[in-house]
Amino acid sequence: MVEEKKKNPKLEQNHQEEPMSIIAKVVVTGLVGGIFWSLLSYVAYLFKFTEISPSLVLQPWAVGDWKNGVYGQFMGVFVIGLLSIGVALLYYAVLRKFDKIWVSMIFGLALWAIVFFVLNPIFPDLKDVWDLKRNTIITTICFYILYGVFVGYSISFEANEFNQEKHAIVSNE
Repeated sequence: MVEEKKKNPKLEQNHQEEPMSIIAKVVVTGLVGGIFWSLLSYVAYLFKFTEISPSLVLQPWAVGDWKNGVYGQFMGVFVIGLLSIGVALLYYAVLRKFDKIWVSMIFGLALWAIVFFVLNPIFPDLKDVWDLKRNTIITTICFYILYGVFVGYSISFEANEFNQEKHAIVSNE
């Protein structure tokens, strides 16, 4: 009787879930990283550590004052999470082979430089870097570095695990 239960494919306990693909893990990592770190940056904004809130991402496209309220902040967090998926896919495409934390930190700093220097003109409410308060600069740099480490190191770890599993399967055959 016990042997029959173990072999019966209709029983739920005998079903194995398919593992998530590496790209799916990258997408989830990007979404979670974007939402988590932008929520923390919203908390920093509320405590006046920074002048920049997550709703900044809505400034070029959204019309009205709603974007500066709580609803706009959470909508900004969600949009940053979606944009973060693209950033995570970019990291996976270009830097997944590097498993050193310094690469992820530099990636985060590069993202900060892109947002605050290159993309600055598309955000009408974003001051030039030289006009921002020191607390804002330091806080945002730290958040971008932490975001880069979270996303980059997670993706590099998953890519290395995937490659090790693939090599283990090939060597066993």
